[in-house]
Parts: sequence; structure tokens; C-alpha cells
Amino acid sequence: MSSISVGIAYLDGPRLRLSLLAAADWIDAGREELNRINVFPVPDGDTGTNFASTLRAVAEAVRRLKPTAPLPEVLKAMADTSIFNARGNSGMLLSQFLLGFRESLQDKHAAAPGDVAQAIRQGAVRLHQSLDEPVEGTILTVAREAADEAERAALETDNFAELMVRVLKHSEVTLQHTPELLSVLKEAGVVDAGAKAFVRMLEGIVRLIEGDPILPAEGPIEYDVPDAAALAEVAAERDFGFCTEVLARGEKFPPTTEIRSRLRQFGGSIVVLATEDLLKIHVHTDTPEDVFDLVRQWGTIETTKAEDMREQHRELHESQRSVCIVTDSACDLSDDILDPNGVVVVPLQIIEGDKTYLDRVEIHGGELYARMKEEGAVFTTSQPTPGAFAQAFDDATTVADEVIGVFLGGALSGTLSSAQAAAGARGLERIEFVDSRNASFGLGLLVLRAIELIEQGYNAAETKRELDRVRDQSGAFFTVDVFDNLLRSGRVSRGRAWLGGILDIKPILEVNLEGKVVPLDRVRGREHLIPRVLRHLERRLTPQPVSVRFGIAHAGAPDVAERLRADLEARYAPRTCLVADVAAVIGVHVGPGAWGIFYQVED
Repeated sequence: MSSISVGIAYLDGPRLRLSLLAAADWIDAGREELNRINVFPVPDGDTGTNFASTLRAVAEAVRRLKPTAPLPEVLKAMADTSIFNARGNSGMLLSQFLLGFRESLQDKHAAAPGDVAQAIRQGAVRLHQSLDEPVEGTILTVAREAADEAERAALETDNFAELMVRVLKHSEVTLQHTPELLSVLKEAGVVDAGAKAFVRMLEGIVRLIEGDPILPAEGPIEYDVPDAAALAEVAAERDFGFCTEVLARGEKFPPTTEIRSRLRQFGGSIVVLATEDLLKIHVHTDTPEDVFDLVRQWGTIETTKAEDMREQHRELHESQRSVCIVTDSACDLSDDILDPNGVVVVPLQIIEGDKTYLDRVEIHGGELYARMKEEGAVFTTSQPTPGAFAQAFDDATTVADEVIGVFLGGALSGTLSSAQAAAGARGLERIEFVDSRNASFGLGLLVLRAIELIEQGYNAAETKRELDRVRDQSGAFFTVDVFDNLLRSGRVSRGRAWLGGILDIKPILEVNLEGKVVPLDRVRGREHLIPRVLRHLERRLTPQPVSVRFGIAHAGAPDVAERLRADLEARYAPRTCLVADVAAVIGVHVGPGAWGIFYQVED
């Protein structure tokens, strides 16, 4: 990679493009160290991976531009790609900074040092405003201090290179002080991983300016970004040429979540309707034959149609239903429930080293538990990108007048905030959001209730009000068989995990009304767990509700689940009692042998 000559007076498109490429390479080179020191807000070891993946997507987007692309074009590619490919908390924060940076420069074709300083300031401001509870000692502190130093430097130099060197040096000093501002960092003896990623991004740019080599990270690096441009185009409602429909017959089709995922490469505005032996697909695409070839892999095509998109879209709009539900793959509802009711499911991400899987599409719970047990495989998780949510909302608004999004609890994951960011970035309206404040069937039972309400004629706002009411009188209990996974995800301390393993102590955990996992009880030995959990459940359900549903989720513990089902059906005569293997994305955190009871009171 060529360097930027020292002594430059301004930032333009080619220089920003090279800077982003260099920053992405330098983040890649330090990705494992960033993962290793990740202790805040949760020590889940994925800050480096998420930050690197997001910046790599940006780099791939600007790489596709002409080397002479003007600054506004590079800024647009940078900002748009960061929105739709932000992964994890660190990726979301990076995208906020880049959005602010672009907003400040707007249509400038050359940015003087003072302009760059203002852009860094706007990036820091936007980052701060994106946080409900800003915490000092994090990327927030370093970004603000970087802006302070940039503004001071801009008053003293007209040299962009000198400004960036000063910003980097000041940011490095600020980074070293982050443990003094955040006790969890001081206790762990590390600096904040997100803040260090930000500094390393600056360092990559300065290394480019000074001509230092950017050493690649060891080993192959695989990211889910080859089709990043396609994601942004689909989410921006590209003007595809053909409104394509296929009707196929077969014995067993893939789940609609998988079908949607496979169709993404061809276009957008996807509608999938499936029964046991029939599959109908609608997609806007430039390559209808590629869609037909894909469907032939699943069954026998009976009819196809590829017509003028505007006319087909008008006909489809006329047949829209009232409300479409969008949820995520942590809901644990079966495809037999989701598919006939047109529920759009957005897969969360499972990460193993440098490889990323889509939950329910490329990996399932059974495979995950087996690999944990037999291979000692270690996984982490990440929320869907805003781009994945934008696509899901596009699909939903294609078939319905309103959308209701019911997602994994906001206190457990950034999934809900990622969905809201996607809708906000696209300016989408007619979408109601529900924080399930739960996971697994705590989420899935709300989706099931939403299906019923919509069938009864409720609109999106009315459905949200009822789901909020039901959620606030529902809950969950669960337990784990091993502590390793909770330890890695930061849900239990190392000392407690060691003690639990030695004494065969099994925890009983509860998801409280705020959607947080809290310890409730502990039992020595597996044989005492079921009676104790049922005793806690009885206390919660006294007096006994008239209308109650249950969901029993387990991670490879079907015998326990069936025993619980028999007991709950005998005691409570519930409207519903569902049993399922917990989603792979939940299994990552609870580990093999875990199980839980989720109850939903609808009185």
C-alpha cells in the first residue's frame, strides 16, 4: 500500500480512502489482543472481532471506489457501509463516530486541518449522544480527548499529517489513564478494548502517513463482508429490473429464514410463503434465472414469473395484510409456527475464531452442543447488523401496512438497539418495537401472542400495548449444568464458577422484570433442581392464573424437558406448553445441559 506524503495541507477523497484501508489493516493485525483485554461492559472477548469486522466492511466498500474518488463519495461509502455492517457494541459505536465525521464534512472536496478537527469533534459528539448511559474510561473518553487535541493542533498547524500525529500521541496518553476512570479495568489490569481499538485505528492512519508497513494479521481472516455493497443496495431499495415469482412443489423445503438468507444475494423485497409441500417466493432482482436455479435445488418448479417491477409491486401492495411481525433467531419458536404466519426472522451471529455463522441458518443448537462437548469448541455471539434488520423491515413492509418488531431483551443484547438504529437510519415509519426483556421462549411466547392478536384485527400499536402488559407479568427460571459458558460471557465470577464445580452446586437464575439475569437460589446436585424450580414457579403463579402459557427450552436435555412438560400440563392446564432445543445463540452462553421454564400470564 502506498503512503500519504508527509506535509500535506488537506484531506481529500484518495487520502481518506487510503487512510481507511490502512486503519482496517492495522486493526486486523491487533484483533486478538483487543479480544483478549475485552472486559467491559461484558468480558465476552469479541470487541476486536466486531470492531475489525465493521471497519473491514468499510474498507472493502471504499476499495471498490476509483482511487481518484472525491471526498464526498468516499465519505458516503464509509458512512453508509458502517451503518449497515456495524457488528456488536464496538462496531455500533464506531459507526456513530464515522457518521458524525461525515456529517461535519458534508460536501467538502478538500478538508483543511481545521475541518478535520471539527469532523473529529462531531464524531465524538454523535458517539456520546448515541449512548443512554455514557461511561468514562471507554472509547467515549478517548474520542472526546482526540477531538480536544485536534482542535488545539488545528490552531497551531496547517499540516494534516502533524495534526494526526498529535491526535494519536494525545489519545495514547488518554488510553493509558482509562483504568483510573473505570474500576473494572483497573481490577483486570487492562485498558478499555474499545478505546484501544479507536487508538489503533488512528495509529494505522499515522503509520500510513509516515510510511511504516502495516503487517497483516497472522492466519486467514474471513469476514462476512464480500457482499457488503449488495447489502447496502438492497437496504436502499435499489431499482431492480424484475419482480420475480416462483411457485415450487417439494417434500421438504428449508425454513423460510434460510430461504431468505439464500435469496439475499439476488435482490430484495423478499416474500416467502411455505407449506409442507408448496413454496412461493417473491423477490425483486436483476437475475430471475439465478433465483429459479436456486429454487430447483429444493423442489419442482410449477410456475415462474418475471415481469415489470412497478406493476407487480402495485398488485402485491393491493394484497397486503395489516401487520407483519419481525423477530430474531433467539425466539426458539419452530418453523412450523413462524413460516405459515409470515414472521420474518433475523438471524443473530455465532462466531468461532474468524468464522461467522448465521443462527438457525448455518448452525443449529444440536450441532453447537455436540461441538462444545466433543471438540471443546469455543463460540461467541453478536447481534445482527443494522443492514440485516433493514432488509428484514423491507421484506415486512412489502407484505404489510405496519410492522411490529419483537426482539431479544435490551438488557441482554444490543439486538433491539441495532434494529432501532436500522429503522432510524432508513427513516422507516409504521414500525412498533417491543423489548421482550427476555430470551428464548420469553421472547417466543410474546411473538406467539402477537400472531393471535393480529389475526383478531389488532393494529401494531394495539399489539404492542398488549404485549407490554403481558410481558410485565411473565418471567423465566433457568439453570446451567456447567459454568464455563457463563464465565466466558461474564455472567458469573471465576471464583463462584470454581466453587460451583467443586461442590456440584447448580444455580437457579431468574430473568427479572427489568430483563436482567439475577441469581435466585442454588441447589447441590441435579436431582434437587426440578422440585426447587417448580417450587419457585408455584410462588410466582399464586394465585393460579386463568390463562398461562409455558415454554421449556433446553440445551441437549430432552429427558428433563419432557418431565417438566408433563408436570406443568398436569398442574396448570396451560393454553400452550412448547418444548424446544434452545437456539444456538443462547446455547453459546448457557452451555450443554442447561434448561429453563418460561411462563407468560395473559389474565
